Amino acid sequence: MTRGWRRTSAVPAVLVAVLLAFQPGCVERDRDGAAERGLLQAVLDRQAEAVLTGDREAYLATVDPRADGYRDAQRTVFGNLARLPIDHWSYRVTATGEDAFPLPADGGTGPRRIAVRAELRYRIEGYDPAPVRDVEYLTLTEREGRWYVSSDGDGDGDGDGDRDGASGGRRGTQQLWEQGEMTVVRGERSLVLGVGRPEFDLRALADDADRAVPGAGEAWPRPWPRRVLVQAPATLERMAGLLGGPPSSYRGIAAVTTGEAGGRSAAPAERIVVNPEAYWLLGEEGRRIVMTHEVTHVATREHTTESTPLWLSEGFADWAAYREVDRSPARIAPLLTDAVRDGEVPRRLPTDEEFAFAGDADRLARSYESGWLLCRMVAQRWGEEKLVELYLAAGGSGGDMDPVVREVLGTGMDGLTESWREYLRRELGGR
Repeated sequence: MTRGWRRTSAVPAVLVAVLLAFQPGCVERDRDGAAERGLLQAVLDRQAEAVLTGDREAYLATVDPRADGYRDAQRTVFGNLARLPIDHWSYRVTATGEDAFPLPADGGTGPRRIAVRAELRYRIEGYDPAPVRDVEYLTLTEREGRWYVSSDGDGDGDGDGDRDGASGGRRGTQQLWEQGEMTVVRGERSLVLGVGRPEFDLRALADDADRAVPGAGEAWPRPWPRRVLVQAPATLERMAGLLGGPPSSYRGIAAVTTGEAGGRSAAPAERIVVNPEAYWLLGEEGRRIVMTHEVTHVATREHTTESTPLWLSEGFADWAAYREVDRSPARIAPLLTDAVRDGEVPRRLPTDEEFAFAGDADRLARSYESGWLLCRMVAQRWGEEKLVELYLAAGGSGGDMDPVVREVLGTGMDGLTESWREYLRRELGGR
């Protein structure tokens, strides 16, 4: 215990031992805190074991018997989890008390409560190469000497409370199984989870995903699981809850793929999240294009890192989606076509910031069109194998694409950009 000493002080180990010997109260409190944290961890361990064994009564035994609304919601959560092929589920307490999050004041008249932040790790068999990580903000309550989970909605007061009693306004993202009774549909190459959607919609989603997997595989002829998990929330607001952003960021976006960055063989697989307000407005071809784009992100997951520029990752996914589409570039990229024909050929490739969902919609569309045409040009001029090689090398570029482009294509970024600008004039400039 170093309270009272400057952080930069180098305190000899012998002196520390002497000081601690004369502060038994501090040591005892530390021991009590560790013991209490162990009790909280044990509650979550029992809950995790109940999930893995499918023991509903054991799961509910960890839930506060007097938190009626939360307990009802947890019955639904457990039923949803029981429908999934989960082969790993664990919690690790990472912070308690004020270090976790501030609890709402209760006037000091109720039972003892403590805030807990825990890392959840889970794996869905056949779809996650490694456990997916999430952060849980939980309130545990002590009743008659026993601790129970009584809420997962106290971690943030900024939420809208629209969780059907499940979680209120929790920090961070939600999970689909917390959003209401979940339907699970299994395709040949897909697992579709839906809440508030008719089963025939989910079956159609599974069919879309099953058809998209081979298309993505042809564009990305590298080893990947060739199985995808699709989530279909009930509303745009629920979609935003899964992704952790405001609903306005996803309005008009038909689907989003989300997950941990790759760059390692054991990176967890992504989730394809469908926007219920946009996806179902598309025709059959439109849904095929969107789903192939998203499945391609899953296929390239392992080799996509923070160093991969979005003009390449999004452009490659669009290139895969449009490979078999019999349409002219001008029809596929109408906004960029208008700009080129007005003499406004872009001088550079779009930055990552220009792909932000919350930005200008036309700028976002032009960014996607630009990335697609860059990848299309590389595939036509240097070959599809070189495009894949460029993608693989970009993940380890450290953010500097110039040496990567020189190594793979024999030209630098300036040369590639100028070739792309000429390509835009040639492909889009005609009337």
